[in-house]
Amino acid sequence: MAKRTYILYCDESAKKGTYYSNFYGGAILKAEDQEAIERILRERKIGLNLYDELKWTKVTENYRQKYQEFIDTFFDLVAAERIKIRIMFTHNRFIAKDLTAEQKDNQYFLLYYQMLKHAFGLGHCNPYKIDRVFVTMLLDQIPHSREKVEKFRDELASLSTRKLFRDARVSVVRDQIADVDSKAHCVLQGLDIVLGSMYFRLNDLHLAKPEGQRRRGKRTVAKEKLYKHVNKRIRELYPNFNVGESTGTHNGPIDRWEHPYRHWKFKPRVHLVDEDVVKKRNGPASDY
Repeated sequence: MAKRTYILYCDESAKKGTYYSNFYGGAILKAEDQEAIERILRERKIGLNLYDELKWTKVTENYRQKYQEFIDTFFDLVAAERIKIRIMFTHNRFIAKDLTAEQKDNQYFLLYYQMLKHAFGLGHCNPYKIDRVFVTMLLDQIPHSREKVEKFRDELASLSTRKLFRDARVSVVRDQIADVDSKAHCVLQGLDIVLGSMYFRLNDLHLAKPEGQRRRGKRTVAKEKLYKHVNKRIRELYPNFNVGESTGTHNGPIDRWEHPYRHWKFKPRVHLVDEDVVKKRNGPASDY
């Protein structure tokens, strides 16, 4: 029986936005391709004289063009299906109902778990069940207590016992779940830029103006330009892609695994609707 191993990088932004919150992102690639991909991205950074960690929060007009060129290299790898990207978020309009106190306290981890369990379609990555598949998870440093992080690792390792994973011969090994520093991983830096750009645009931060000012700040304008560039690269893969909605599965659940790029607007199964959370649009949803 052949063995395959995938590396799954994870990042998150649990901040609550005006309209959308709980942003989680993932990037998956073949383990044997990890070194080459990191080298390509690292050399691109060096070629652009970018030696510090790349982060959405650091974007300015002075560096915007260089960030765009790095993102081009990143999305070239996505287009070549050497990296697959998943972005998950919630809409504040849908409020989970009947949560226990424990569920409320652990919401961060519960949503993270859902993203890793479902967003990549790992249960469909081995349709012929010929290979044995192992998944290594590299989580960007989690801002919670060590006790909670260790319990989360236990939960993720338990995915191997779930029927969908078990039937597909997919295993998540506990000692292959680690929290890492994104400074050392260029894939995580590219993911951070994509994730940050989605939080920025979906929460209309591109319209923000400094208090008392009539015009937007230069950094806000630079970030909007970078977001538009990211969106352009996504739409080269999927014309008319709507970043504010879940990506469809026209070919069935297998698309969750096969697609190089997907979004998932997570909606609690049992929820209330807050009618006051309505986003004013300057155009149709496809204008995102």
